[in-house]
Order: sequence, then C-alpha cells, then structure tokens
Amino acid sequence: MRDLLLGLLEFREQSLLLYRDRFRELSEGQAPDTLFIACSDSRVVPSLLASAEPGELFTMRNVGNLIPPAKADGTSSGDLSEASAIEYAVSVLAVKNIVVCGHSNCGALRAVVTGAALDDAPNLSQWLDHARPALAMAQQQSGATSDRPLQDKVSQSNVLLQLEHLSTYPAVRQGLANKTLSLAGWWFDIATGDMHVYDPVTRSFELLNKDSIDRLTG
Repeated sequence: MRDLLLGLLEFREQSLLLYRDRFRELSEGQAPDTLFIACSDSRVVPSLLASAEPGELFTMRNVGNLIPPAKADGTSSGDLSEASAIEYAVSVLAVKNIVVCGHSNCGALRAVVTGAALDDAPNLSQWLDHARPALAMAQQQSGATSDRPLQDKVSQSNVLLQLEHLSTYPAVRQGLANKTLSLAGWWFDIATGDMHVYDPVTRSFELLNKDSIDRLTG
C-alpha cells in the first residue's frame, strides 16, 4: 500500500502538471473512441499498449477478457457488469470501435486447457464457462497461430469467441449493421511486447506493423 500511496503523490507532484489541462476538459464529460476489453492481468496495460491519453479508451477488464453472451431478450447470460459496460459504451458514448485483447501466458486460459480443479474458487470456475469453447476452437486451428503452445492458441481463439459473444448484443448488432461500429481482435505477446491483430481475410492473427495497419484499415 505504501508504494501505491507514494505513486499517487509522485503523480500529483510531477506528472499531473502535464495533464492538468486535459483533466480539466475531461471533468465536463468523456468522448472515448474505443471500448477496450482486456484481461485483468497486471502485465496488460491498455493505455500503455495503445499509447492512449486519458479520455481516449473506455476500458473494461476482467479475468480472461470475457463477455458473457446475451440471451434472446438482449440481457446478459452472466454478470451484468460486462453487459452494462457494452451498452453504455455503444449506446451512450457512441464509441466507434470495440477491441477484445487477449494475451500470452493467460492464467485463466491455462485453467481451461488443463481442466484445473477450482473447488476453492467456485465463482471463477463458473466464470470460465464463457471461455471453455475456445479450447475446441483452438484444437481445430480456428484463427490461432499454429506454432504457439496450446495455451496461447486457446487464448487467441478465446478472443474470437468473445467477439462472437459481443455480436449477440442488440446495440452491437445495430452498430455493425449501420456501419457505425467495428470490432477487432488483438493478442499481446508479453515476452516480446508484440501485438498481433486478427485479420478476417487471412483468418489469422498477424503481427502488427505498418504494412498490416495499411491492410487492416485500408
């Protein structure tokens, strides 16, 4: 706790000077461009990875970067927090993009792969049900990079699975139909710092570089 408090003090005394005007503007409201859905893993820092300034990302984080699919009536089949964040981002903030970002060496997906007993974590066990189909997807090589360990293949397939879940929400479907919203799947390699972006044309995760940016956004 002491380190956190010292960090807050350091921000106020040093970094805040660089952001004071920006925070003053943001005090009146926010208009982020992107809903960024990421894992709670401490090694994944969305604003750092995307070089984003305060106010640019509306961020939702949970174990495994999961989105429980919506039921036929549009309500969530799981926790309401994720569904509420999606609806608020799309319907109220009118974000233009939703990114689902997975990562290497994900403990949540390791538990899915190994079938680890989670008797002492019943809530976590139930939560991971929203990721378990990704194991079968990875075994069928559905979009996952073939030379990766199975755990990482499942993590990549899980990104695609959660994009499918996103599309079950009425607000998302409407945004896609109206072409006011786009979905993207990213995968972060912690060891190298490389970001891989899913290309629906090649149906694989491609290393992000200037050429791939031109192809994916052209």
